[in-house]
Amino acid sequence: MYRFYVDEGAAGGEEIALTGEDYNHIRNVLRMRAGEKITVCDGAGTDYICELSDLAKDCVKARVVSKEASQTELSPRLVLFQGMPKKDKMEWIIQKAVELGVWQVVPVMTKRTVVKLEDGKKEEKKRARFQAIARAAAMQSMRGIIPEVAPAMCFADAVRAAGELDAIVIPYERATGVQDTKAVINKLVSDGVRSVGIFIGPEGGFEEDEVQLALAAGAHSITLGHRILRTETAGLAALAVLMFAFET
Repeated sequence: MYRFYVDEGAAGGEEIALTGEDYNHIRNVLRMRAGEKITVCDGAGTDYICELSDLAKDCVKARVVSKEASQTELSPRLVLFQGMPKKDKMEWIIQKAVELGVWQVVPVMTKRTVVKLEDGKKEEKKRARFQAIARAAAMQSMRGIIPEVAPAMCFADAVRAAGELDAIVIPYERATGVQDTKAVINKLVSDGVRSVGIFIGPEGGFEEDEVQLALAAGAHSITLGHRILRTETAGLAALAVLMFAFET
């Protein structure tokens, strides 16, 4: 069944209107007709099973047949605190993190971050592009939500923000063995945590005092194996591990 996304405020009634690109796709690309069914997601975790009722010149109307909670979301909210990498790596990280189930991506400026923040307008434009990438990835992977890409923040602010979550993990090359990491993750699952923050450093990793700041805030130091992973690999590896641990 074809799947479309609308703003949360556009759903909830007995009928949903689809316009713009969705209208064009339904009417001119898919050439669907009245009576056919589609799934409409409000981007906030609810799926609406709808029947096309009216294909007008500029709007497709779909009658809501039933609704249900999305089946594609993980039970805990996974927040990726990603040290800003160079060039266009962040775009790739966002796309793949969304596919793996991340709830939010927070770009973080660390001591070893090479990229510098630009003026407000340029940063807003960059964030809008990041958000568009997240939206496209959510649609491709049939997510029930559109994960948010937050404004960039400094490491200390990121640690404070993560303190509001149930748990924090930070992959670190000096962490103890894999068995200890497995024990940490198994405990997160058994405790039924509802949110987990994952801290990933930029190229070159974290400074020691940054790691200590995270640990002082309650972060668990974990290992992702005996190999050193690139920044664009490490976060995805951590997300994949947590995805499989929490997937039901």
